[in-house]
Amino acid sequence: MMLLVSIHDVTPALEPDVIRLWQLCSERGIIPALFVVPNWHGAWPLERYPEFSAWLRDRTAEGAEVALHGDRHDEVGLPRGIGDHWRAWGRTDGEGEFLTLDVAGAQERLVRGLRRLQEIGLEPIGFVPPAWLAREPAYRAAASLGFQFSEDDRQVFLLATGHAVPSPVVRWSARTRTRAWGSVPVARARWLFQSGSRCSRIALHPGDLKESVVARSIGRTLDRWLGLHQPGRYTDLTKSFQLA
Repeated sequence: MMLLVSIHDVTPALEPDVIRLWQLCSERGIIPALFVVPNWHGAWPLERYPEFSAWLRDRTAEGAEVALHGDRHDEVGLPRGIGDHWRAWGRTDGEGEFLTLDVAGAQERLVRGLRRLQEIGLEPIGFVPPAWLAREPAYRAAASLGFQFSEDDRQVFLLATGHAVPSPVVRWSARTRTRAWGSVPVARARWLFQSGSRCSRIALHPGDLKESVVARSIGRTLDRWLGLHQPGRYTDLTKSFQLA
């Protein structure tokens, strides 16, 4: 059984906690996927942070896969409709960049983000929308640009083959102390109901480390899942369906 671990919101704006999460994984023999935001909130373009960009290249040299995690991550200037508010309720506070985009809007941001990553020497193999929120046209745009995979919080999409692999993600929320304490038993319950899954996912966010109860839960959760699952890669998942 395969375990996919990812670090979201990889940006120099959150560098100390990104590195702490990497170390948590590395100590356990995990090479997590890095979901990189090329220009966090329009104020942190990667090309202006050569040391962090070099750190990212070093991690890819160790085997880390890179996914494009939006262009700027936030929704600034993008109006939500009632249905969009419903989809995002409780999941993100204005950080669903691809929540309302059509094909053209999604493709524009994907191309811009892709070029930015390529300029610093990174070749992303996947696209993961911020907060796992996107309309179907965004996934079509990603497939047209050659991305191998995408995902939401319930499944991984293998864009070249059209397969959707069920894999509800284990994650936490530390936006408030109440949410942090509430997310810990939810993460534990995921183990009870999903530990036998063929493909399991654990998603880590730099903000998770704001609350010590979540930080402790992350370590325990990784150890627990590693007892039954082998750390894997998104390319492994893609190859398994191509060969099936």
